Order: sequence, then structure tokens, then C-alpha cells
Amino acid sequence: MRCIIVEDQPPAQRILKKFIEDVPNLELVGIFSDGLQAMDFLNAETVELMFLDIHLPKINGIDFLKSIPEAPQVVLTTAFSEYALEGYDLNVVDYLLKPFSFQRFLQAVNKVQAKQEAVTVHNENILVSEIYVKSSHEHIKVAVKDIFAISSDSDYTEIYVKNKKILSNEPLRHWVDVLGGNQFYQVHKSHIINTKKIDRISGNLVILTDGSKIPLGRAYKDHFLKSILQQ
Repeated sequence: MRCIIVEDQPPAQRILKKFIEDVPNLELVGIFSDGLQAMDFLNAETVELMFLDIHLPKINGIDFLKSIPEAPQVVLTTAFSEYALEGYDLNVVDYLLKPFSFQRFLQAVNKVQAKQEAVTVHNENILVSEIYVKSSHEHIKVAVKDIFAISSDSDYTEIYVKNKKILSNEPLRHWVDVLGGNQFYQVHKSHIINTKKIDRISGNLVILTDGSKIPLGRAYKDHFLKSILQQ
């Protein structure tokens, strides 16, 4: 799992860095001292797990988390226990109260992995044929087989169905969870495609049968191509 640390205290950064390095299935891809730096990174890169301190300069961790349209899985780290309930309201996976041991850290990582595996099993075993897309004050029924791609645009997503586009109030991560599996793949931080609609793959572009050209992100390319070629 690609993960980042958002923490302004160097001693805490060093402890988290050491703990992450001691877990084989974690890859540390960034350390940030405030939420604004982390936001720029999240907009450009794929991250699956974020260790987030609450007391940060410029913007506190809770407000920062509320501002992220599609947050990765989050483990909060703080010396103050009074934020635990608010953290769980924001759907964080775990809450580490400083100072915490490596054993407690590992417990949190295992929770994250278990949640990831549960979503994967769900996606692979439940193939939906229809979805309801919440668009403004309506719920529009869409046949899954008719979807070409889903793209993220700021706080909403655009679902491309044949010759029309439906605006959805749900973030891209919602559609990854609902549709992810053998037929739908996320190929870029802002795009999911229906693999049944692929015409060809040319360099860093996936060209769909309706002529749409979807960028193939560097962080997704190898896994996507390997999965497609094995089908």
C-alpha cells in the first residue's frame, strides 16, 4: 500500500517512518508537515493510506480531511483523545493515541488491509447490472453495460453513457467501490473505464469504442495492462 505521513513534528515523523519501513506491504511515498503540501501531492499521485496528525499548522487534520473530495484510507495520529469520535464520524479506519507502540501501529495497518480485502471480495463476487445515479435531486437508473467511463471533476463525477453524460453527486471512490472488479478499472486518478468498451490501447491512452480517449496514469498502467492481458 502506498502511504503518506502528514505530521509536523520531526520525532513523530521519524517514528512513523521507521514503523512503515518495518512493514513489508507498506511503501512510504511522502512525508508532509502540513495539509496544504499533502493536498498537492494527493491531487497528483495515488495514495492508499494516510497517517494524519490532527494538530497541524495552517489547517488542522480534521478540517483537512473534510476538504479532501476523495480521501485515501486514513489512520489518525494524535496526542489528544477528544477527537476520536469526530474522526470515526469521518470514516477513518483507526485512531492512534500518541505515544503508540509498533504493535498498536501494526493493528491499525491490519485493519486497513482487512477493509481493502473486504471491498475487493465484494467487488469480485457481486456483479451489478443496474445502478442508480444520484444527480442533483434525482436518482437515474443506468444499465452498467452501457457505461463507457466515469470521470472525476472536482466535487462530482461525470458518467458517460452512450451519447450522453450524467452528473453524479458521488465521488470517484464511490464508483470504484461499487463497480470495481473484472469489468471496470481505474486507469487514472480521475478516470474509471468499462473494459468491455475498449477499442485499443495506444501508449498512455485508452481509446474506447465511442472514440473517447482516456489517459492511462503512470501509477495504474502496469497493473491495468497486466490484468487486461491476462483476461
